[in-house]
Amino acid sequence: MSDETDLIKLYSARILALAADIPHLGRLETPEATVKRRSPLCGSTVTVDVVMRDGKVAEMAQDVKACALGQAAAAVTGKAALGATTAQLIKARDQLRAMLKEDGPVPDAPFDGFEVLTPATAYKNRHASILLSIEALTEAAETAVTAERIGEA
Repeated sequence: MSDETDLIKLYSARILALAADIPHLGRLETPEATVKRRSPLCGSTVTVDVVMRDGKVAEMAQDVKACALGQAAAAVTGKAALGATTAQLIKARDQLRAMLKEDGPVPDAPFDGFEVLTPATAYKNRHASILLSIEALTEAAETAVTAERIGEA
């Protein structure tokens, strides 16, 4: 298969549709935690705001400045995020990382939408952009839960 055919496959209609429909775009007025992540290789950035309730994502917003793959990953993250626990986020992040870097399986539901990005496993230079949203959300959720625990003490 030629490089051009590979790129066409990589930027499938499903990926482009996800990239065009990212849930929870924008910023929250009063987040409990905010995390900004940047991919040094391509310059993509994602900023995630989060509010946690009872250890679960109650509200989130994300400002996404990324390639189509990073945008598609942000869409999958956004669709699955509400109601997720920090443990689920950590597991999804780690499973996505393993899927991309170690040919691991697709992350468990509700993050199984990352399956659309399996063609990107061959493009190591795209992995960081794909991971931005789930990494930022996971870090923000952990920060918010830690702050909540400190406030209770």
